[in-house]
Amino acid sequence: MARRRGHNEGSIYKETKELASGTTAVYWRGEVSLGSGQQGCRKLLRFRGKTRAEVQQQVTQAIADLQKGLPVSPSKVTVAEYLNRWLEDSVQHSVRQRTYSSYAMNVKTHISPALGSIPLKKLTAADVQGFYSRKLESGLSARTVQYLHAILHRALEQAVKWGHIARNVTDAVDRPRVARAAITTLSPDEARRFLVVAKDDRFSALYVLAISTGMRQGELLGLTWSNVNLDAGQIHVNQQLQYNRQDRRLELAETKSGKGRNVALTALAIAALKQHRRMQLAEKLALADVWQNEWDLVFTTQVGTPISAGNMLRRSFYPVLAKAEVPRLRFHDLRHTAATLLLIAGVHPRVVQEMLGHASIAITLDTYSHVVPSMQRDAAAKMQSILE
Repeated sequence: MARRRGHNEGSIYKETKELASGTTAVYWRGEVSLGSGQQGCRKLLRFRGKTRAEVQQQVTQAIADLQKGLPVSPSKVTVAEYLNRWLEDSVQHSVRQRTYSSYAMNVKTHISPALGSIPLKKLTAADVQGFYSRKLESGLSARTVQYLHAILHRALEQAVKWGHIARNVTDAVDRPRVARAAITTLSPDEARRFLVVAKDDRFSALYVLAISTGMRQGELLGLTWSNVNLDAGQIHVNQQLQYNRQDRRLELAETKSGKGRNVALTALAIAALKQHRRMQLAEKLALADVWQNEWDLVFTTQVGTPISAGNMLRRSFYPVLAKAEVPRLRFHDLRHTAATLLLIAGVHPRVVQEMLGHASIAITLDTYSHVVPSMQRDAAAKMQSILE
């Protein structure tokens, strides 16, 4: 005699059905035991699919949910319950800790309070569209609401893969439109004036690197001497310094793209780094046991600890901009300045893409579309001179 299924056990079997056309349809069914209900009757959770693998996935997930004490009936799972499980099972081990913390915070603060009580299967595009509208009306920026959309879209895509819902309702929702902010850059004369004034600043070498290599602020602050080869005139960029909001501390993490890249150094950058190295070694000798540069960072505070980006901006970057009498801009605009100066000089966009670490040349062309057309006009003028 076949053994009866115990609590939290499942089974899968094939089912055939004769159709009116005379053909036979084959389905797969799965059952998970929920134990005994009233009057000793067994309670079963049933699944149905076209393939055994599809049903097996649903049965396995249901058993895992039962063992965690989570609701297993797809018709009863709320958006909040699903999002919590998605964060724990799918997101936590597939993205960087900073990304996971950001997702979790936005789910807790924005998405779950507004949509969490709705059963996952009953969530509609109208629900989501109304959610976006209310967030915009409350004063949230369009970019933030776009980010909420990205989180919700990714979560519901996983729900489709897990068989909880048939389609992703966010595909039928209009995202808020974010106007592209104008890129502010320094002209060649302004860049030179900025670097001349910065020569007397503690972070002079950092600014030289920012303008000559286009490295991101976090990549500069996370740069270690082991990744600097002054003899070869090259830097290997493979990490960044970032603030972990959950643990409230600075930490080294992989770059934004998750990939490393090599960046060539100008003669000016090599000279600036050599001078900076001499200054740092002098500080280390003077402070002895007080020195704390455990990561061997290139740019540190006066006692060797990692630099807070906010402090560096307030105490150094903005004062240097003001003293140089150049437009006040974001630190990230030094990266745009580097790319723009190279493109104007005729450097191929592919080279600029590799230097900046963009995932594709399309990103470079799109970001600096205001510069690339001028290059095309120059090329057309040169071709005209050849043909004349």
